[in-house]
Amino acid sequence: MMKLGVLDQMAQPKGMTAEETAARTMEMAQYVEELGYERYWFAEHHATKGLASSSPEIMMAAVAAKTVKLKVGSGGILLPQYSAYKIATQLSQLQALFPGRIEAGVGRSPGGNETIRSLLADGKQDQLADYPDKLRDLITFLSKEGKVRAAPRTEDAPNLFSLGLGENSAKLAAELGIGYVYGHFIKPNRGKEAHQTYRAHFRPGYLDHPDTRSAIFVICGETDEQAEELAISQDVWLLNVEKGLDSRVPSIEEAKAKIWRVKEIEQIRENRKRMIIGGPGKVKNELLHLSERYQCNDWLILTNIYDFHEKQQSYRRIMELFS
Repeated sequence: MMKLGVLDQMAQPKGMTAEETAARTMEMAQYVEELGYERYWFAEHHATKGLASSSPEIMMAAVAAKTVKLKVGSGGILLPQYSAYKIATQLSQLQALFPGRIEAGVGRSPGGNETIRSLLADGKQDQLADYPDKLRDLITFLSKEGKVRAAPRTEDAPNLFSLGLGENSAKLAAELGIGYVYGHFIKPNRGKEAHQTYRAHFRPGYLDHPDTRSAIFVICGETDEQAEELAISQDVWLLNVEKGLDSRVPSIEEAKAKIWRVKEIEQIRENRKRMIIGGPGKVKNELLHLSERYQCNDWLILTNIYDFHEKQQSYRRIMELFS
């Protein structure tokens, strides 16, 4: 059975404020819960005009309070920049408020350029290489068996996942006995190998059994042609993000007016490997193909298009494919 969730970067459409984007996000979470989505995760981004999710823990609490059974998670908290103990206390607090609904995904990203990384880490030196040790500490602080356990001491710990882009990150998660999320939407060419590595090396620890997911961009239109029409705003948005330009999502009209360079057209073709774009038939076939290739039936969907209503309809169509 296919399991579906949302990974939300809170991509802000041009002409919309951060406050309006946050309100729309709350509305979207409630909408997808009604559709039957199992979870809603939030990314962490900083120093950007157009990605309004900078504190996933806060968004998790807000969405959990406005929904009934939707699981909420982080995809992911930037562990190297913070105290593992502080993160453990935040997750434990969330677990106490919303038992059984908290899923913590953590990652190794610096969160931005060196200035931003340093500000997040309160001026401390680069700790990216300390990620495995910090992850072990986080596990200890969340576990009942830990010598030092984060408060509040809940009956059950939140689910814990490490995010990654290949075999090394998969092996680390497996050896620590936690869940693993592969970022197909960032690096689409190591998914099969990452999932195989995780399954091959998993040792029971924090979890008794392996738990894998993958995250991917998907736009599902009424037809292939409509999906392509909707996708142009995401295409231009992603090009701008990669260039460090305005990361707000442009309208279809603005995107169509863009004069394309040959290198940009080539980059869009390359970026499409990170996505599934099409009508219901194409989306279903491609997602089933990837699920078979990865041996993974649990997906986090990103849809960063301009039109809010069409974004809702895309999520609806995807769910209907697997209901």
